[in-house]
Amino acid sequence: MRVLVTGSSGQIGTNLAQRLQRDGHDVFGVDKRLNTWTDDFKYLLQDLSGHYPSFPGGIGGVEYPEVDLVVHLAAHAKVHQLVRQPHRALENAVMTFNVLEFCRQQNLPIVFSSSREVYGDVHRFAEEEASEASADFAYTESTYSASKIAGEAFVYSYARCYGLKYLVFRFSNVYGRYDNDLARMVRVLPLFIHTMLRDEPVTVFGQEKTLDFTYVDDCIDGITRGIEALAEARVVNETVNLAYGQGNSLVHAAELIAAELGMDPKIALAPSLLGEVTHYVADLTKARELLGYKPLVPLEEGISRSVAWFKEHRAAHPEEDGPLPADVLFPQDGEVGWKSAVSSS
Repeated sequence: MRVLVTGSSGQIGTNLAQRLQRDGHDVFGVDKRLNTWTDDFKYLLQDLSGHYPSFPGGIGGVEYPEVDLVVHLAAHAKVHQLVRQPHRALENAVMTFNVLEFCRQQNLPIVFSSSREVYGDVHRFAEEEASEASADFAYTESTYSASKIAGEAFVYSYARCYGLKYLVFRFSNVYGRYDNDLARMVRVLPLFIHTMLRDEPVTVFGQEKTLDFTYVDDCIDGITRGIEALAEARVVNETVNLAYGQGNSLVHAAELIAAELGMDPKIALAPSLLGEVTHYVADLTKARELLGYKPLVPLEEGISRSVAWFKEHRAAHPEEDGPLPADVLFPQDGEVGWKSAVSSS
Protein backbone atom coordinates (compact mmCIF):
# COMPACT_ATOMS: atom_id res chain seq x y z
CA MET A 1 0.00 0.00 0.00
CA ARG A 2 1.13 3.56 -0.74
CA VAL A 3 0.47 5.94 2.16
CA LEU A 4 0.75 9.73 2.27
CA VAL A 5 1.50 11.04 5.78
CA THR A 6 1.13 14.76 6.48
CA GLY A 7 3.01 16.06 9.49
CA SER A 8 5.61 13.39 8.76
CA SER A 9 8.43 15.12 10.66
CA GLY A 10 6.62 15.03 14.00
CA GLN A 11 6.72 12.38 16.68
CA ILE A 12 3.69 10.37 15.55
CA GLY A 13 4.39 10.92 11.85
CA THR A 14 7.99 9.72 12.07
CA ASN A 15 7.16 6.65 14.15
CA LEU A 16 4.21 5.83 11.90
CA ALA A 17 6.24 6.13 8.69
CA GLN A 18 8.92 3.83 10.06
CA ARG A 19 6.32 1.27 11.19
CA LEU A 20 4.55 1.33 7.83
CA GLN A 21 7.85 0.77 6.05
CA ARG A 22 8.67 -2.16 8.31
CA ASP A 23 5.27 -3.60 7.42
CA GLY A 24 6.13 -3.40 3.72
CA HIS A 25 4.23 -0.25 2.73
CA ASP A 26 5.50 2.71 0.69
CA VAL A 27 5.46 6.02 2.54
CA PHE A 28 5.57 9.58 1.24
CA GLY A 29 5.62 12.41 3.76
CA VAL A 30 4.67 16.08 3.70
CA ASP A 31 5.77 18.56 6.37
CA LYS A 32 6.78 22.20 6.51
CA ARG A 33 9.96 21.43 8.45
CA LEU A 34 12.89 19.07 8.08
CA ASN A 35 12.75 15.71 9.79
CA THR A 36 15.57 15.88 12.35
CA TRP A 37 15.07 12.29 13.52
CA THR A 38 15.61 10.15 10.43
CA ASP A 39 16.03 10.05 6.67
CA ASP A 40 14.36 6.64 6.37
CA PHE A 41 11.58 7.85 4.04
CA LYS A 42 10.99 10.44 1.35
CA TYR A 43 9.11 13.59 2.20
CA LEU A 44 8.27 16.96 0.71
CA LEU A 45 8.74 20.30 2.43
CA GLN A 46 5.45 22.15 2.10
CA ASP A 47 3.24 24.37 4.24
CA LEU A 48 -0.28 22.97 3.88
CA SER A 49 -1.98 26.00 5.43
CA GLY A 50 -1.96 28.12 2.25
CA HIS A 51 -5.14 29.03 0.40
CA TYR A 52 -4.63 26.91 -2.70
CA PRO A 53 -7.08 27.07 -5.63
CA SER A 54 -6.92 23.52 -7.02
CA PHE A 55 -5.71 20.04 -6.16
CA PRO A 56 -5.20 18.02 -9.37
CA GLY A 57 -2.41 15.71 -8.19
CA GLY A 58 -1.15 17.40 -5.06
CA ILE A 59 -1.64 20.57 -3.04
CA GLY A 60 -0.57 24.03 -4.12
CA GLY A 61 0.53 22.91 -7.57
CA VAL A 62 3.06 20.46 -6.11
CA GLU A 63 2.74 17.00 -7.62
CA TYR A 64 2.53 14.08 -5.22
CA PRO A 65 3.22 10.46 -6.11
CA GLU A 66 0.18 8.23 -6.48
CA VAL A 67 -1.06 6.97 -3.12
CA ASP A 68 -3.83 4.73 -1.85
CA LEU A 69 -4.60 6.41 1.48
CA VAL A 70 -3.84 9.62 3.38
CA VAL A 71 -3.02 10.00 7.07
CA HIS A 72 -3.48 13.64 8.06
CA LEU A 73 -1.42 14.45 11.16
CA ALA A 74 -0.20 17.95 10.27
CA ALA A 75 -1.38 20.63 12.69
CA HIS A 76 -0.26 23.36 15.04
CA ALA A 77 -0.46 21.33 18.24
CA LYS A 78 0.73 23.65 21.02
CA VAL A 79 -2.44 24.30 23.00
CA HIS A 80 -1.00 27.31 24.81
CA GLN A 81 0.40 28.80 21.61
CA LEU A 82 -3.00 28.62 19.93
CA VAL A 83 -4.59 30.34 22.92
CA ARG A 84 -2.10 33.18 22.47
CA GLN A 85 -2.22 33.09 18.66
CA PRO A 86 -5.71 31.98 17.62
CA HIS A 87 -5.01 32.49 13.91
CA ARG A 88 -3.06 29.22 14.07
CA ALA A 89 -6.30 27.42 14.90
CA LEU A 90 -7.73 28.74 11.64
CA GLU A 91 -4.62 27.47 9.85
CA ASN A 92 -5.33 24.01 11.27
CA ALA A 93 -8.79 24.13 9.72
CA VAL A 94 -7.35 25.32 6.39
CA MET A 95 -4.80 22.47 6.39
CA THR A 96 -7.58 19.95 6.93
CA PHE A 97 -9.68 21.51 4.17
CA ASN A 98 -6.77 21.35 1.73
CA VAL A 99 -6.06 17.71 2.51
CA LEU A 100 -9.75 16.80 2.28
CA GLU A 101 -10.01 18.47 -1.11
CA PHE A 102 -7.01 16.49 -2.30
CA CYS A 103 -8.63 13.29 -1.02
CA ARG A 104 -11.97 14.18 -2.60
CA GLN A 105 -10.48 14.85 -6.02
CA GLN A 106 -8.28 11.76 -5.86
CA ASN A 107 -11.01 9.57 -4.31
CA LEU A 108 -8.76 8.60 -1.38
CA PRO A 109 -9.73 7.47 2.13
CA ILE A 110 -8.35 9.52 5.01
CA VAL A 111 -7.24 8.89 8.56
CA PHE A 112 -7.66 12.11 10.54
CA SER A 113 -5.80 12.83 13.77
CA SER A 114 -8.08 14.41 16.32
CA SER A 115 -7.58 14.81 20.05
CA ARG A 116 -9.08 14.09 23.44
CA GLU A 117 -9.33 17.90 23.61
CA VAL A 118 -12.67 17.67 21.78
CA TYR A 119 -14.26 16.31 24.98
CA GLY A 120 -13.64 19.52 26.86
CA ASP A 121 -13.12 19.62 30.59
CA VAL A 122 -15.99 20.95 32.68
CA HIS A 123 -18.30 17.95 32.36
CA ARG A 124 -15.60 15.27 32.41
CA PHE A 125 -15.48 14.99 36.18
CA ALA A 126 -18.93 13.44 36.32
CA GLU A 127 -17.90 10.41 34.26
CA GLU A 128 -15.22 7.76 34.69
CA GLU A 129 -14.38 7.39 30.99
CA ALA A 130 -14.91 9.43 27.85
CA SER A 131 -16.68 7.52 25.11
CA GLU A 132 -16.82 8.79 21.55
CA ALA A 133 -20.52 9.54 21.88
CA SER A 134 -20.00 11.77 24.93
CA ALA A 135 -18.14 14.61 23.21
CA ASP A 136 -19.96 17.85 23.87
CA PHE A 137 -18.63 20.69 21.79
CA ALA A 138 -20.33 23.27 24.02
CA TYR A 139 -17.45 22.70 26.44
CA THR A 140 -14.66 23.64 24.04
CA GLU A 141 -11.70 24.58 26.21
CA SER A 142 -9.35 26.30 23.75
CA THR A 143 -8.86 27.45 20.19
CA TYR A 144 -6.79 24.28 19.64
CA SER A 145 -9.69 22.05 20.65
CA ALA A 146 -11.95 24.18 18.45
CA SER A 147 -9.65 23.52 15.49
CA LYS A 148 -9.89 19.76 16.07
CA ILE A 149 -13.66 19.97 16.40
CA ALA A 150 -13.76 21.91 13.13
CA GLY A 151 -11.50 19.31 11.49
CA GLU A 152 -13.77 16.48 12.55
CA ALA A 153 -16.81 18.39 11.28
CA PHE A 154 -15.13 18.87 7.90
CA VAL A 155 -14.35 15.16 7.69
CA TYR A 156 -17.92 14.14 8.55
CA SER A 157 -19.37 16.60 6.04
CA TYR A 158 -17.11 15.31 3.26
CA ALA A 159 -18.27 11.79 4.03
CA ARG A 160 -21.91 12.80 3.75
CA CYS A 161 -21.58 15.12 0.76
CA TYR A 162 -18.92 13.37 -1.32
CA GLY A 163 -18.76 9.80 -0.08
CA LEU A 164 -15.33 10.23 1.50
CA LYS A 165 -14.25 7.22 3.55
CA TYR A 166 -12.56 8.04 6.83
CA LEU A 167 -11.38 7.04 10.27
CA VAL A 168 -11.00 9.68 12.97
CA PHE A 169 -8.64 8.90 15.85
CA ARG A 170 -8.75 10.89 19.07
CA PHE A 171 -5.25 10.73 20.57
CA SER A 172 -4.35 11.33 24.20
CA ASN A 173 -0.99 12.55 25.52
CA VAL A 174 1.25 10.47 23.27
CA TYR A 175 4.80 10.22 24.62
CA GLY A 176 8.01 8.32 23.95
CA ARG A 177 10.53 8.15 21.12
CA TYR A 178 11.05 11.36 19.06
CA ASP A 179 9.19 13.63 21.48
CA ASN A 180 11.99 15.68 23.05
CA ASP A 181 12.53 18.49 20.52
CA LEU A 182 11.63 20.97 23.23
CA ALA A 183 12.76 24.06 21.34
CA ARG A 184 9.97 23.39 18.82
CA MET A 185 7.27 21.48 20.65
CA VAL A 186 6.95 21.36 24.42
CA ARG A 187 5.60 18.05 25.69
CA VAL A 188 5.27 17.71 29.41
CA LEU A 189 7.04 14.39 30.05
CA PRO A 190 10.24 15.15 28.09
CA LEU A 191 10.18 18.63 29.64
CA PHE A 192 10.15 17.00 33.07
CA ILE A 193 13.00 14.65 32.10
CA HIS A 194 15.09 17.54 30.74
CA THR A 195 14.46 19.70 33.79
CA MET A 196 15.11 16.97 36.36
CA LEU A 197 18.34 15.95 34.65
CA ARG A 198 19.47 19.54 35.26
CA ASP A 199 18.50 19.11 38.94
CA GLU A 200 15.93 21.89 38.60
CA PRO A 201 12.37 21.92 39.95
CA VAL A 202 9.48 21.07 37.66
CA THR A 203 6.15 22.86 37.76
CA VAL A 204 2.93 20.86 37.65
CA PHE A 205 0.05 23.04 36.52
CA GLY A 206 -2.88 21.40 38.28
CA GLN A 207 -2.24 19.19 41.30
CA GLU A 208 -5.26 16.98 40.54
CA LYS A 209 -4.72 16.91 36.77
CA THR A 210 -5.40 13.36 35.55
CA LEU A 211 -4.57 12.35 31.99
CA ASP A 212 -4.52 9.19 29.88
CA PHE A 213 -0.88 8.91 28.79
CA THR A 214 -0.31 6.79 25.66
CA TYR A 215 3.08 5.29 24.85
CA VAL A 216 3.91 5.98 21.21
CA ASP A 217 4.18 2.31 20.17
CA ASP A 218 0.62 1.66 21.37
CA CYS A 219 -0.62 4.71 19.45
CA ILE A 220 1.18 3.64 16.27
CA ASP A 221 -0.17 0.11 16.56
CA GLY A 222 -3.70 1.48 16.73
CA ILE A 223 -3.17 3.76 13.73
CA THR A 224 -1.69 0.99 11.59
CA ARG A 225 -4.58 -1.30 12.48
CA GLY A 226 -6.92 1.48 11.40
CA ILE A 227 -5.07 2.10 8.14
CA GLU A 228 -5.29 -1.56 7.18
CA ALA A 229 -8.96 -1.81 8.21
CA LEU A 230 -9.89 1.34 6.29
CA ALA A 231 -7.95 0.32 3.18
CA GLU A 232 -9.74 -3.04 3.17
CA ALA A 233 -13.12 -1.36 3.92
CA ARG A 234 -13.51 -3.49 7.06
CA VAL A 235 -13.91 -0.40 9.26
CA VAL A 236 -15.19 2.75 7.60
CA ASN A 237 -16.50 6.11 8.83
CA GLU A 238 -15.82 5.62 12.54
CA THR A 239 -14.46 7.85 15.29
CA VAL A 240 -12.22 5.99 17.74
CA ASN A 241 -10.31 6.83 20.92
CA LEU A 242 -6.65 5.75 20.99
CA ALA A 243 -5.10 5.85 24.45
CA TYR A 244 -3.99 3.49 27.21
CA GLY A 245 -7.33 3.59 29.01
CA GLN A 246 -6.07 4.50 32.47
CA GLY A 247 -5.79 7.85 34.19
CA ASN A 248 -2.63 8.99 35.94
CA SER A 249 -2.02 12.26 37.70
CA LEU A 250 0.67 14.51 36.33
CA VAL A 251 2.23 14.59 39.79
CA HIS A 252 2.52 10.77 39.71
CA ALA A 253 4.12 10.93 36.26
CA ALA A 254 6.69 13.42 37.58
CA GLU A 255 7.43 11.16 40.54
CA LEU A 256 7.92 8.17 38.23
CA ILE A 257 10.41 10.13 36.14
CA ALA A 258 12.34 11.19 39.23
CA ALA A 259 12.46 7.59 40.45
CA GLU A 260 13.71 6.40 37.05
CA LEU A 261 16.44 9.04 37.17
CA GLY A 262 17.33 8.09 40.75
CA MET A 263 16.57 11.58 42.00
CA ASP A 264 14.39 13.16 44.66
CA PRO A 265 11.61 15.02 42.83
CA LYS A 266 11.45 18.78 43.16
CA ILE A 267 7.85 19.54 42.24
CA ALA A 268 6.25 22.97 42.39
CA LEU A 269 2.46 23.11 42.16
CA ALA A 270 0.46 25.80 40.35
CA PRO A 271 -3.14 26.16 39.13
CA SER A 272 -4.12 24.71 35.77
CA LEU A 273 -3.68 27.01 32.78
CA LEU A 274 -6.37 28.50 30.62
CA GLY A 275 -7.33 26.17 27.77
CA GLU A 276 -6.15 22.98 29.45
CA VAL A 277 -8.14 19.79 29.85
CA THR A 278 -7.51 18.64 33.41
CA HIS A 279 -9.27 15.26 33.56
CA TYR A 280 -9.52 12.64 30.84
CA VAL A 281 -9.66 8.85 30.72
CA ALA A 282 -10.50 7.23 27.39
CA ASP A 283 -13.14 4.60 26.76
CA LEU A 284 -11.40 2.11 24.45
CA THR A 285 -14.42 -0.08 23.70
CA LYS A 286 -14.63 0.84 20.02
CA ALA A 287 -10.88 0.53 19.46
CA ARG A 288 -10.92 -2.96 20.95
CA GLU A 289 -14.05 -4.13 19.16
CA LEU A 290 -13.38 -2.61 15.73
CA LEU A 291 -9.59 -2.87 15.50
CA GLY A 292 -8.53 -5.46 18.07
CA TYR A 293 -6.54 -2.71 19.76
CA LYS A 294 -4.73 -3.79 22.93
CA PRO A 295 -2.40 -1.20 24.48
CA LEU A 296 0.53 -2.94 26.10
CA VAL A 297 2.66 -0.26 27.77
CA PRO A 298 1.56 1.11 31.16
CA LEU A 299 2.90 4.45 32.28
CA GLU A 300 5.58 2.94 34.55
CA GLU A 301 7.12 0.94 31.69
CA GLY A 302 6.60 3.73 29.17
CA ILE A 303 8.44 6.25 31.33
CA SER A 304 11.30 3.80 31.81
CA ARG A 305 11.59 3.43 28.02
CA SER A 306 11.22 7.18 27.50
CA VAL A 307 13.93 8.09 30.00
CA ALA A 308 16.31 5.54 28.46
CA TRP A 309 15.67 6.88 24.96
CA PHE A 310 15.99 10.48 26.16
CA LYS A 311 19.38 9.77 27.75
CA GLU A 312 20.63 8.00 24.64
CA HIS A 313 19.52 10.85 22.39
CA ARG A 314 20.92 13.53 24.70
CA ALA A 315 24.28 11.73 24.85
CA ALA A 316 24.44 12.05 21.05
CA HIS A 317 23.23 15.68 21.16
CA PRO A 318 24.79 17.33 24.23
CA GLU A 319 24.17 20.75 22.70
CA GLU A 320 20.50 20.34 23.65
CA ASP A 321 21.38 20.11 27.36
CA GLY A 322 20.93 23.75 28.20
CA PRO A 323 18.46 26.01 29.98
CA LEU A 324 15.14 26.45 28.22
CA PRO A 325 13.64 29.89 27.58
CA ALA A 326 11.30 31.18 30.26
CA ASP A 327 8.33 31.09 27.87
CA VAL A 328 8.87 27.34 27.51
CA LEU A 329 8.93 26.69 31.23
CA PHE A 330 6.12 29.11 32.08
CA PRO A 331 4.29 29.72 28.80
CA GLN A 332 1.15 31.25 30.25
CA ASP A 333 2.32 33.19 33.26
CA GLY A 334 0.99 36.71 32.83
CA GLU A 335 -0.17 36.04 29.26
CA VAL A 336 -3.47 34.21 29.07
CA GLY A 337 -4.23 33.60 32.72
CA TRP A 338 -4.92 30.83 35.17
CA LYS A 339 -7.99 28.65 35.35
CA SER A 340 -10.18 29.69 38.20
CA ALA A 341 -11.64 27.27 40.72
CA VAL A 342 -15.02 27.84 39.08
CA SER A 343 -13.93 27.07 35.52
CA SER A 344 -12.04 23.89 36.42
CA SER A 345 -14.57 22.23 38.67
